[in-house]
Amino acid sequence: MKFRFCGERDCPDWLLAEIVLLTKMSSVKMKLVVGQVIKDILGTPLDYAKVEKNTADAKLEPGDIKIVIAIIAFFITNAAKNNVDADTLSEELQQLGLPKEHAVGACKSYGKEVEAVQAVLRTRSLRLASLQDLEWRVDYTLASSALESVLEPSIQLKLKVAAPGGTVNTVTQASMTTTKFQLLLHELKQAEAIMAEHQP
Repeated sequence: MKFRFCGERDCPDWLLAEIVLLTKMSSVKMKLVVGQVIKDILGTPLDYAKVEKNTADAKLEPGDIKIVIAIIAFFITNAAKNNVDADTLSEELQQLGLPKEHAVGACKSYGKEVEAVQAVLRTRSLRLASLQDLEWRVDYTLASSALESVLEPSIQLKLKVAAPGGTVNTVTQASMTTTKFQLLLHELKQAEAIMAEHQP
């Protein structure tokens, strides 16, 4: 069966196998856990002690609590990514075996925060490496032991690039002739023009 919150695909097997854990909690406690997971998605660190307190009545093992958090995070983020409204998500969760009270309560929390979740997910998607620093110089070799006369300038580039997330910097060095440098510069300007055309 295809589900909108899964991007019109089948629901993952692991979720089907573990969704029964959500039914062990009361609908009120599940709504509170959903609220905690949404806060975590929005950037506030997950208060694991509160989640443990809210799942205490269900007598879940520590591993089961982590599975509950993963299930909720999965359906919240995927529903937001696929622009699924709260009512549709509630119906689909019921089709997966979640009681109506649980699904409605969880989806009320989702419905209140769906736009904020979508905004956060937009900032996390398509993260590209960024240029941190660029050093360059022109070397002009007049003569060398291999050749009597060179008289050809070469461009030395040193790029420092930060990986997505900004924690690791990579340094890349390149040496090229002026002809290759002019070609590189021309192609970069073309790429910049194309990107400018597609900016919203």
